[in-house]
This record gives sequence, C-alpha cells and structure tokens, in this order.
Amino acid sequence: MWQHPGHDREVPAGTPLKEGFSLTIHPVIVDLWRERCGIAHLGSLTLVPSHPLDDGVLAVRDFEPLAQAVTEPAMWDYLTNGAGDQRSLSENIAAWQRPEFVPRVLVPADDADTAVSIFNRRWPHPIALAPTAFQSSYHPEGEAGSLRGALASGATYIQSTMSSVPLNELGVIAREGNEDGRGHWWFQTYLNPDRGVTRALVESAVAAGAEAVVLTVDSPVLAARDADRRNNRHLMPDDGVQAHQRILNPVIDPLASWEDIDWLREVSGVPVVVKGVLHPDDAVRAVDHGAAAVVVSNHGARNLDTVVPTAQVLPHVVHAVAGRAHVLVDGGIRRGTDIVRALALGADAVLIGRPYVWALASHGAAGVQHCVEILRTELSMAMLLLGAPSRAELTAELFGLHL
Repeated sequence: MWQHPGHDREVPAGTPLKEGFSLTIHPVIVDLWRERCGIAHLGSLTLVPSHPLDDGVLAVRDFEPLAQAVTEPAMWDYLTNGAGDQRSLSENIAAWQRPEFVPRVLVPADDADTAVSIFNRRWPHPIALAPTAFQSSYHPEGEAGSLRGALASGATYIQSTMSSVPLNELGVIAREGNEDGRGHWWFQTYLNPDRGVTRALVESAVAAGAEAVVLTVDSPVLAARDADRRNNRHLMPDDGVQAHQRILNPVIDPLASWEDIDWLREVSGVPVVVKGVLHPDDAVRAVDHGAAAVVVSNHGARNLDTVVPTAQVLPHVVHAVAGRAHVLVDGGIRRGTDIVRALALGADAVLIGRPYVWALASHGAAGVQHCVEILRTELSMAMLLLGAPSRAELTAELFGLHL
C-alpha cells in the first residue's frame, strides 16, 4: 500500500484504474506514484494538481515535511542546514519570540492595512522572497515557479545569481504576470574576482527588468557547512585542495571593499541593496557609499555559527541608519507575528527564504503563492489582535516597554 502525504486514501499496488478516474495529486509526486503503484501507463487517468489546502497546509511549517518527501537528500541538506553546530539556526527563529506583545483592546477595526512603500513603490504587504540558489533542484519550474507565485501573491521576488532559469526568461514572466507590464523583481549578486563577470550579470538582469541589485557581502570565504562538504555541494574545482582545508571560494572576491558599492551603483543604474549587515556601523558605511537599503541578515545562519540573531540586532541597525535608507531583515521568519515584531522593531520589510522553497518543492508556483498568503493573513490577524491595524501603529510600544 502507498499513501500520499496529506491524503487518507490508500491505493494498493497494481490496482487497475477505470476510464475517467480522477486523482488529485501534485505533479512532483506523479513519478513516485507511477513507480510505487507499479503502473507503466496512466491511460485516461486525470491528474489534477492539488492545492496546498488539500494537503492540510495552513501554516508555512506544514510545507516542510511535504517538501522533504520529494527532495533529494543532498539538496535537502543544502536547503535546511546551517553552519557549524547550527546553534544560530535555531536562535534565528527563537529570537523572533521576544520581547512579548502587550495588546491594546477595543480598537475599532475590521481590516488591517499591510501595505508599505519601498523605493517609491507601494507593496501590498512587507514580504519579499529572499534569493535562494538552484531552485530547479526542488521543483521543475525552478525560479520561474517562485517568480509566478510571488507575482500572484504581491510579493517582490529576489533572484539569486545562481539561477537555473535564464534572466531574460524571468523578465518575460515578470512582465506578463503584472498588470502594469512591469515585473517587480530584484537581482542578487556577489562580487566576482573578475568584475567584468559581475558587471555582465548585473547588466543582463537590469536589461531583463530587475528594479534593484542586491549585493551579498557576508560571504567572503566558505563556511563550515559540514553536510554540504560531505555531499560535495560546494561545487569547488578539482584543484587538489581537500574539503577540510578549503577556505576560499573562487567565484567570490575576498578582497571586496566598501568602494565596490559605489562601483555597483554606477554600473547598474538602479538602487543597490546591501545584504548581510549585522553591525550598525557597517550599515552606516553601506549607506555612506550609496546603498539605498540594507538587509539585516546572517545568511540564514549558513555562514558563521554562534552569530547574533537578526531580530536582536535589527533595532540597533535601524537606529544607526536613522531613516537614510530602507532596512529589511531576514532569518527565521516563520509566522505573521514574526513580521509584526520586525516591523515594530523598525524594519520596512522582511525576506523569507526556506519556507517558500519548501512550498515550491511541494506545490510549485501555487505553493509559493499559498505560503505568502498564509503569512499575510497571519500578519493581518496579529495586527488586529494587537489593536494596531495600520503600519504606523506598529511600534515598540506594542511590547509594553513604556510600562
């Protein structure tokens, strides 16, 4: 017997299927279903892609086991593991539970205004999709599926430089999927030792419609990602350096400097967002060199273990930047209450990473859309339950710090 996750019906191996038989199942599972049920030809079987609700997905964490069931183990390790002993991985999540809320009551409101403004564009909610690599390893649609899900849910999508879908194709999808004919997406890059490589990538992305360039600055060398090294996921050249001795990444320049932000702003012609900032002084220097926004991030706890959680340092970065640039944050966002806390601590928006890749793996573009919708709904719920139905009311007073 084989049972699909989230469904009660069991199908005995070798069961003959009648004409017109219909089965609701997500396409990623189809090949497994064929294999385990011993059916070589599906004939007239109607395969109906399931909606995440069919599989009981009501919280973003519900996607995780469904995604693991259809993901190759080495790629699952790449997505889920952190650096070192992975203490920061759990701390990122735990830090969003503090400080506790002190709600206000009898605030007349039956709807929450979740809209924010980033780079003079209105976002319907403060949720963006963080850059994640190799997405075709999780679903055949890859980055195209994530972009479609983002467009359908009103989220801004940030494309990783390590993409399995050509940038011009993503540009076409973005333009076709938006009412105004403009795709709202950003492009993430590292600084290659050959700046010509970086420049060519950035120019291609901007030509395809990327509205901003995100420069990741927290990865000058490799990290102690044990599972990736065991699985050879660092994809390093065969140059004789053993996995336990390798430090440098040949495609990322360890000698990058603050002046490179000025350079990138000049060659791109669009706003530059500096991602991977934790120290308030670094945030100020990034803005001094022309950054239009900073992302408070520890790379999903994938680089340096026992590093400060993003929630803990966020208010200090906001204070240091003092309104001169937008401040976004990522790392451990799993609930609408996490988003409220981020906004109340001064962030303009949040980025989610692993949750939307889980959703992509299990349900494709529809899963990504559902993931964002869950978080936006939870955000609205939390704002109304806190008696703070507008963005302006999301302040540190929600934590009762004035009591």
